[in-house]
Amino acid sequence: MAEGDEPTDRDPDDLASKIPLFAELDKLMSWRDGPVNWDLARQVAIKAVSGNDPKVGGAEAAAAADALRLADLWLNEVTALPSGLLGPAEAWNRVRWIEATLPVWRTVIDAVAEQVTAAMGTTLQQGLQGVAENGLPPEVAAMLPPEMAAQLPSDASGFSALLGPMMGMLGQVGGLLFGTQIGQALGALAGDVLTATEVGLPLAPAGTTALLPGNVSAFGVGLQIPADEIRLFLALREVAAARLFGHVPWLRAGLLGAVEEYAQGIRVDPEQVMRGMESFQSSFDPSSPDSLSAAISEGMFDVPDTAEQQRALNRLETLLALVEGWIDTVTAAASEPRLPHASALRETVRRRRAAGGPAETTFTTLVGLTMRPRRLREAAAVWEGLATTRGIDGRDAVWSHPDLLPSAEQLDDPAGFVTGQEGSSTDDPIAAIEALAAAGNSGPREASGIGRHPQNTTSESDPDPAPDSGSEPPGDPSDPA
Repeated sequence: MAEGDEPTDRDPDDLASKIPLFAELDKLMSWRDGPVNWDLARQVAIKAVSGNDPKVGGAEAAAAADALRLADLWLNEVTALPSGLLGPAEAWNRVRWIEATLPVWRTVIDAVAEQVTAAMGTTLQQGLQGVAENGLPPEVAAMLPPEMAAQLPSDASGFSALLGPMMGMLGQVGGLLFGTQIGQALGALAGDVLTATEVGLPLAPAGTTALLPGNVSAFGVGLQIPADEIRLFLALREVAAARLFGHVPWLRAGLLGAVEEYAQGIRVDPEQVMRGMESFQSSFDPSSPDSLSAAISEGMFDVPDTAEQQRALNRLETLLALVEGWIDTVTAAASEPRLPHASALRETVRRRRAAGGPAETTFTTLVGLTMRPRRLREAAAVWEGLATTRGIDGRDAVWSHPDLLPSAEQLDDPAGFVTGQEGSSTDDPIAAIEALAAAGNSGPREASGIGRHPQNTTSESDPDPAPDSGSEPPGDPSDPA
């Protein structure tokens, strides 16, 4: 065979391999690696941004890396967590964000999609059993071409024989539809996010930090703040997130576990599935790719939240708020002495994160998960209050164990949680840390690297971050800041 020749071992009668469109459709429908066709999701997401994805030049890449490294030095003064810059400090375009974050999105979304597909499969099985006993419902029969309806089996055993092939087809079609909708959502997010971790999840590879200069530039339009100041402020937020996710080992599992718990509670209403199928049939045109988006947007996979899902979402939203509140607090502490517009930038980012942009709304609609911190201000008040009354080490030591964090109810009274005098609990979080250490259960704190590290320059003469639980905390406990 001459160099560059195509292999000749193909079936000469295989028409699909000779027609690119058929070959691509065959590839899409042959996906077997999970409930979402991630090859398709990647293609759809990249296509969504490829026409408007500013290139990252050498000067922009250098400016982003310098800002991230400088911001990391500033953080040494305001947190006990060691540096999270354990890998590259980068500047990404939108396509790079999609490709770099796809593995974590796959972990998050597969848990949801798998439960939806399984629930739909159960619904299909129950429906076939009902058809075998009672015949095909008239409204379903009306949806079928006459020649197809005539070929349907007339007894229970015949319908049972259809179950296996139909379940396989459901998995293929579900992977195709999920891949399309997830790709659209990620493409929209890629055009909006400013840093690798802005949505509150550890999306970047471990130790990697990144800014998206094109999106950062668009964010700064109309703010009347120097571009380098905006870049440094956002870099502070990114490296703060890197410290938190890099040195609190249970945090990643806690966030992803809450998503999985949400997924486990998914239930599908059979009538809703039927309505979705009818809508899909009426709006889907195989010759028009956009019609698939229209069919999905009709809510074919919308599922009502169960009580279990509501509890899981409550835990997820609380943890996201605490992560965001800590990042907000340490960023403010590091930036306000140095950046003239730090307060204005803080408020702008707070509103952006609390309200969510159009891209995040799209993602929430399609996937069913909200990644916004609904209790951001209350969470920030907790961290500010702990820093005031217990110091930087005492504040950051609360991350040493998930049981030490405030609950959603305790966020209603940040000052009460800080002083251990809120109505729902009288526990002192710092006393709880001391109790864990006294019981020989200080492992999580040591593993997370929480504690004063040599580069910190704050003047605290007492190396013990947790004062005696019986002592009176300094400052005004009624002021959370």
